[in-house]
Amino acid sequence: MKADPTALPTTTVTTECSKQPLLFPDLIARPVEVDFDAGHVSSDGGGVLLAQLDRREGYLERFALCFDDYRDPELIEHDLLLLLRQRTYGLGLGYEDLIDHDTLCRDPLLASLCGKDDPLGQDRARRQDRGKALAGKSTLNRLELTPADADAAARYKKIVADPEALEQFFIEEYVRSLPADTERVTLDLDATDDPLHGQQEGRFFHGYYGDYCYLPLYIFDGDWPILAWLRTSDGEASTGAVGKVEKIVAALRRRFPQVQIRLRADSGFCRDALMVWCELNGVKYLFGLARNAVLERKLARALKQAQALSEAQGGAAARVFAEMTYKAERWHAPRWVIGKAEWTQGEANPRFIITNEDPLAFDAQRLYEQDYCGRGDMENRIKEQQLDLYADRTSTETMRANQLRLWFSTLAYLLMNRLRQVGLAGTELARATCGTIRLKLFKVGALVRVRVRRVWVSLSSAYPLQVLFRLVAERLSAAPG
Repeated sequence: MKADPTALPTTTVTTECSKQPLLFPDLIARPVEVDFDAGHVSSDGGGVLLAQLDRREGYLERFALCFDDYRDPELIEHDLLLLLRQRTYGLGLGYEDLIDHDTLCRDPLLASLCGKDDPLGQDRARRQDRGKALAGKSTLNRLELTPADADAAARYKKIVADPEALEQFFIEEYVRSLPADTERVTLDLDATDDPLHGQQEGRFFHGYYGDYCYLPLYIFDGDWPILAWLRTSDGEASTGAVGKVEKIVAALRRRFPQVQIRLRADSGFCRDALMVWCELNGVKYLFGLARNAVLERKLARALKQAQALSEAQGGAAARVFAEMTYKAERWHAPRWVIGKAEWTQGEANPRFIITNEDPLAFDAQRLYEQDYCGRGDMENRIKEQQLDLYADRTSTETMRANQLRLWFSTLAYLLMNRLRQVGLAGTELARATCGTIRLKLFKVGALVRVRVRRVWVSLSSAYPLQVLFRLVAERLSAAPG
């Protein structure tokens, strides 16, 4: 065959050539020499904090109880708890894809964090696996792809997740976290879009978001995740909310029989079924209410007052709050509504909320501006989970597998948030996002030396947050309060 005259010459890289150090003579006065001879180096030196928090609180051990492992214990090299730690810690450390673990499986530091007694992987049964202490992507993928009806007779996929138990796990962890003297809790509900880019099960086009997506339902108390339920987008925001709220309220009242519970949500959850359930079960609610011609007529006088105030103040925004009763056509009875008559930038901006709180026990302005508007922080928590912990990586084929991915992300968020509460309280990172915590505390270069009796992790002497790192480590070493 005739050679292609335009082809580049072939370069042969010999073994000896590859061992030569790299020289960068032009950087400073003396040459800079680079070689790959440092041994085991990890970019995740701060991951020891995440693992220590988990050991302190026991989250992954309880999480593992939500799975049935039908594998033969005599034949497995990676037990269930280790696999769950590897997957969850990986998300916390910034590894969103399973394929990342084909490289991470060689990291002796991550293997130590996950509980592997042989962090160098020298005792693996097969010669080709030696040096890989942890599971690769194919093994981890079985967590997601095992069908619900799998059992010991299945050939490969034998680790079965129990959806009911996993959902209840997050509810019980929330209830467990509350102080013994808790008298009142506020549960924030919200739905968000999770765009799809393939032919996943449950794929529907959502007109409001203008895309094919899932529509997961989230419930938080402050920054604590209680529910992350993956749903198709062919329903509305409140679809299924009554059943999920009922489970959470039941768990709360088992521990706190007299606790006062309030739901907060935007107008997408202002539905008669949810409000009736709250009224019948002694739960307060504070929901947004979509405006309409009837409500705007009821607020007309207050809007005129707000306009007059704005003009008197030279065009500055002005607000007047009004209280009223309102009954939609499908409601069984009138309900109490607070209207915000706002005049801003030369035009009206009316807004409404609805509540079953005692109208004699609250101030309308405070209830709107502080209590209702406080729910907006939940949107930041959802964004944090999606952007920093990859809750929107629902790209596998089935709803079941994608729901499990969402639960892994939620558990990683729970760990990171608990690190904020326990280890970072009162420090410069007390309100940092998960991404900032990862960058500042976890992504620290570490030289890892594995010895018979100890694993040495050496961090840089120039690491600028050494004092903070030590403080967090000391706090996490203490017994839970």
